Amino acid sequence: MSSIEPGPSPPLPLAIVPKRHADARGWFSESFHQQRLRDLGIGCNFIQDNQSASSRKGTLRGFHFQGPPAAQAKLISVLHGRILDVAVDIRRGSPTFGKYVSAELSSDSGKQLFVPAGFAHGFVTLEDEASVLYKVSDHYAPSCEGAIRWNDPDIAFPWPFKDADIIRSEKDDRAPPLKDLESPFPYDGHPLTKLPVFNLS
Repeated sequence: MSSIEPGPSPPLPLAIVPKRHADARGWFSESFHQQRLRDLGIGCNFIQDNQSASSRKGTLRGFHFQGPPAAQAKLISVLHGRILDVAVDIRRGSPTFGKYVSAELSSDSGKQLFVPAGFAHGFVTLEDEASVLYKVSDHYAPSCEGAIRWNDPDIAFPWPFKDADIIRSEKDDRAPPLKDLESPFPYDGHPLTKLPVFNLS
């Protein structure tokens, strides 16, 4: 893991671990600190919080994105339970188009995942009664929303459950394959790399 390094980073997914101050009562954490995110190169403004609750392990949501002019970056954290969180590169012309990074997020660890615009996002719950918080950089715009099939063969993400045991929506089952995506996101010159993890002080 890394500490915060000076200077901006490319607009790529990042895992972030806010510091927790523990004592006999429990712990306290600054779970969102805009300047510390700026120090990591995350320059967007988060303007809305969304929350989802999933009662059963194996509940899947994804892969979703919102395109221009209301493109959304997301900062994902878990309020209760555990999830496997995934970001997929969907920038047209990217040499890592269709590649992914993933991280286990939990309420115990406090780890968060930053998903920039240009990446599709999805997750599956690893425990019953999971609650997830999404900070997003633009309001929901139905005309700009998009999705990719959760079990797309070109992405081939190894979900930790059998297909028959995954709980998903009809809408996610109807999502088109990656090969049919006309991506609204241009490649910015930064290929997807191994997911960096930053410990915030």
